[in-house]
Amino acid sequence: MSDLLSKRNLPDEKGRYQNITPASAGWKYVGFQAYQLTPNQTITFKAGSEEEICLVLVGGKASATLAGKLLGEIGGRSGPFEKKKPYSLYITAGDSAELTTTTNVELAVCRAPGKGTFPSRLIGPEQVGAEARGNGNNKRYVHNILPDNENADSLLVVEVYTDEGCTSSYPSHKHDRDAPPEETHLEETYYHRLNPSQGFCIQRVYTDERDLDECMAVYDGDVVMVPRGYHPVATMAGYDSYYLNVMAGPVRKWLFTWEEDHAWVNSAEYANKHNNQK
Repeated sequence: MSDLLSKRNLPDEKGRYQNITPASAGWKYVGFQAYQLTPNQTITFKAGSEEEICLVLVGGKASATLAGKLLGEIGGRSGPFEKKKPYSLYITAGDSAELTTTTNVELAVCRAPGKGTFPSRLIGPEQVGAEARGNGNNKRYVHNILPDNENADSLLVVEVYTDEGCTSSYPSHKHDRDAPPEETHLEETYYHRLNPSQGFCIQRVYTDERDLDECMAVYDGDVVMVPRGYHPVATMAGYDSYYLNVMAGPVRKWLFTWEEDHAWVNSAEYANKHNNQK
C-alpha cells in the first residue's frame, strides 16, 4: 500500500478514525483528523500557541462554544452528499472550541501553523462561496470554505463534488515550488467520501520526473496525502465523489502550474465539443 494513502481506521474512544500529523506525513504544515461523533457527545479542541484550526461539520448538528462565546446549534446538513454549504469554525492560535452533538456528527479537523493574526469566528453557509468548474467529463462543484481571499494565517480549506464518471483536480496541476507569483508550495490532504459508500475512486500522485508516481484505489473515509507533484482524481461509474481539501505552506496563496501535456483540456475547443454534445 502506498505511504501516501491513509486508510479509514476503526474509531478510537473519542470517535477519531483519521489522524494525520506533520510528523506522520513527513512534512511541515498540514494536520488532519476525522471524527464520527454520537449524539450528546462533548469534544473540545484547543489551538496551540503557534497553530490554527478549522473545524468543518461535514454532517450533523452540534451546539458550539467558540473562544468562550456560546453560538448555539450549528450544522445544516445530515451529510456531505446533500450538497448544502457547511458550517465551520475557525479557531485562532491559543483559542478553543467545544462541540456538544445534538445528532450524529461527521467532523473534519484541519490544522496548520498559526500566529493568532485573525480572531476566531463562525464560518456560516452564507460566507461559503460556491462555483462550478470544468466542462464535459471534467466537471466538478466547489465550496470554498477558507479560500486564500479569506482571513487565516496558513489554512486553505475547500470541498469538491465530482459526479460519477468524471475527473477532478484535473487537468493535472501541482503546487510544490515556493516560487510566487508562478507557483506556491502547498502540502495537501484529500479526505474522500463516496456515494454509495461501498464505492471507490482513483487518485494518482506523480511528478514530471516520475521519481514519485503512485496510483491508489481510494475508498470511503480514506485520506490521500500530496506532498508534491500532480494529483488528479477519477470517479467510477455508479459512484459520486466528495473530498475535503486542506492545504498549507510557507505562503498562503493557491498558485499552481498545469501539466503541459494535459492543459488543452481547459481549452474552449474542448468545452465547445462537449457543450455541442448535449
